[in-house]
Amino acid sequence: MSGPIDKRNRLAGEMFRYTVTKNQTVLLYWYEKQVKTLKGTEATKFLAKMDQASDESERQLIMAKVTGNFKRGNER
Repeated sequence: MSGPIDKRNRLAGEMFRYTVTKNQTVLLYWYEKQVKTLKGTEATKFLAKMDQASDESERQLIMAKVTGNFKRGNER
C-alpha cells in the first residue's frame, strides 16, 4: 500500500491506533496521544472502513485521513 500516497513510507510504523468505548465512541490516538473522538454515524462509518481494510498499512492510512490535519507545529 506504500504507493503514491505514502511515498516516504511513514505509515509503515504503527503511529495511529484506536479504541472503542462501551457506548460505541471511537477514540483515535497518535503516538499514545488522543487526537480525535468519533461518535454516532461518523464512528459507525469509521469502524466499517476498518473492517474492510486489507492490512495494517491501509488501516493506518484510514486513521491518518480521519484525523485530518491536526498538526500545526506546536505539539509537545
